[in-house]
Amino acid sequence: MSVGVVLLAAGSSSRLGRPKQLLVHGGKTLVRRAAEAAVGAQCGPVVVVLGAQAQAVASELAGLPVHTVHNAAWEQGMGVSLRVGVRALDPAAEAALVMLCDQLRVESGHLRALVEAFGRTGSPIVASGYESARGVPALFSRAIFPELEALAPDEGARGVIARDSSRVVEVALAGGGEDVDTTADLSRLT
Repeated sequence: MSVGVVLLAAGSSSRLGRPKQLLVHGGKTLVRRAAEAAVGAQCGPVVVVLGAQAQAVASELAGLPVHTVHNAAWEQGMGVSLRVGVRALDPAAEAALVMLCDQLRVESGHLRALVEAFGRTGSPIVASGYESARGVPALFSRAIFPELEALAPDEGARGVIARDSSRVVEVALAGGGEDVDTTADLSRLT
């Protein structure tokens, strides 16, 4: 089974005032932590979508077996980055595992659990379940790629997940809804 990873790391983090990808947690930048988790999930290839501060973010990925792609229209929103990432995957990929770099509770083991649930159930979407919601990291079968590519520029994958619950399998992720939008979030989640 071929599952590619799309790590979204293109935003400017306007609420934070600086790129959250470069914030340090546990001695590593958030983008490096997320990329290491993706590589540790033992699927791939791992595609990292860059945009704001692309050169600085790319330098944090040095030595990791990841492929970076640049989203020149990153300012338009996450939907554009998803489209760029999905299109950069190997055409043989059966699914895309979409993740963000600011979810500190996401580890390789959780990503592997998503892939295992996909292999076991064949469900077109396997989403993380947290705080009575479903979201990313989430795995989308190739059949769902057209929906991801059709997202409006300012939309994320959550709408695709919510569209039809009958096609979603959920894998619990305790605290998964906690992400980093402010420096206070980073301190609180430490």
